[in-house]
Amino acid sequence: MTLRIPNVLVVGGGAVGMLAARRLEKRLHRGEARVTVADLDSYMTYQPFLAEAAAGSVEPRHVVVFLRRVLPRCQILSGRISRVELASRTARFHPHEGPERVLEYDYLVFAPGSISRTLPIPGLAEWGIGFKTLEEAIHLRNHVLAQLDLADSTTDERVRRRALTFVFVGGGYAGVEALAELEDMAADACRYFAHVSPSDMQWILVEASGKILPEIGVEMGKWTASQLRTRGIEVRTGTRLESAVDRHIMLSDGDAFDADTLVWTAGVKPNPLTAASDLPLDEHGRVKVDAGLLVDGTRFAFAAGDCAAVPDLTRPGRTTPPNAQHATRQAVRLADNLIATLRGEPRRPYRHRSAGSVASLGMYQGVANVYGHRMRGFPAWFLHRTYHLSKIPTMNKKARILMDWTLSLLFAREIVSLGAMQDPRQEFELAARTAHRPVPARSPAASGARE
Repeated sequence: MTLRIPNVLVVGGGAVGMLAARRLEKRLHRGEARVTVADLDSYMTYQPFLAEAAAGSVEPRHVVVFLRRVLPRCQILSGRISRVELASRTARFHPHEGPERVLEYDYLVFAPGSISRTLPIPGLAEWGIGFKTLEEAIHLRNHVLAQLDLADSTTDERVRRRALTFVFVGGGYAGVEALAELEDMAADACRYFAHVSPSDMQWILVEASGKILPEIGVEMGKWTASQLRTRGIEVRTGTRLESAVDRHIMLSDGDAFDADTLVWTAGVKPNPLTAASDLPLDEHGRVKVDAGLLVDGTRFAFAAGDCAAVPDLTRPGRTTPPNAQHATRQAVRLADNLIATLRGEPRRPYRHRSAGSVASLGMYQGVANVYGHRMRGFPAWFLHRTYHLSKIPTMNKKARILMDWTLSLLFAREIVSLGAMQDPRQEFELAARTAHRPVPARSPAASGARE
């Protein structure tokens, strides 16, 4: 009699999904289970390096991991999961093209991650951009450099002032690191623009609360704000974005101005798939799980990462924060507990006391609070790079990023805007539109012809 092999469906190919699948692939015996990973993208993005990718310190391709390479024994499906059902143990899957499929599973790993948490602010949806994906990071790099090109080329002072104004909303890690790295890149790029200097640019960080980087403590947050201000960056705490209609920025402190760049990094929320499924949710829309990462009320579904309300056993009554430090560790515990469930063994609770936080503020500048030890400047910057280099998956990516950093010490930073990447068919469409237009006749004099 042939035994049926259980199917494990991993929803999401981000940090939790990819690392959990990799752990399953490594520890499962051959024929013990089949693992399928479904995600909109066929790669995992290591988000802590997005700011450096945007600033050109690392090659964007080096901060993503190709799922089919690192998960050779898993089935990889590229498309969108629209609903996960616990009752029927099925998931609705939509490939990029073709009919919908129904995926059956015996065990579920639910890890679709999070998306930007926006507010109904007029103009935000039309003109703002987030900073959670590699596509957004590349776009921002090209956009900032294009703004310098525009400012150097125009004679209209209003256009120039608007082009050189950059607004970032959100004083957490994503906002501070993105702003600091891009400002550092733009200041470095100014030497190539005859009519643009760092003092011509206006960089503004808007934070609704009274402090930035709360994860590293009040004292280090204040130092970070002071450090940014010495670079000419405006840090406006206790301030909200009220409107961005037609790129006209209105702040709650009464200030109003035009800006071509508006970056929104004010928090995240669970992926909409979480609400579209029948999983049990808490008041914040996150999946309820126990300390072993098992979804409440089930014996076959697990969840972790930004979309899950994971109890923090080191801080009773609270849940773990949505950061890479917890996500990578939860992925390992989740995979081990799923295997234990398969084999009828006891599951172990997830427990991790936060090691602290590190943040980059541009080249050779950083801030850190690790096990209560505060660091700033070069030591914190070096620690930030060392820690995240050790955590990015595969030796291939570690080596490539280390090579990028080494080359940046020997050669000047690459400063070029590949704006055509945002609309690659523009040139071809122009050629197609003009291909069959008749060429106007010209007189010999007009054409410079001579007898």
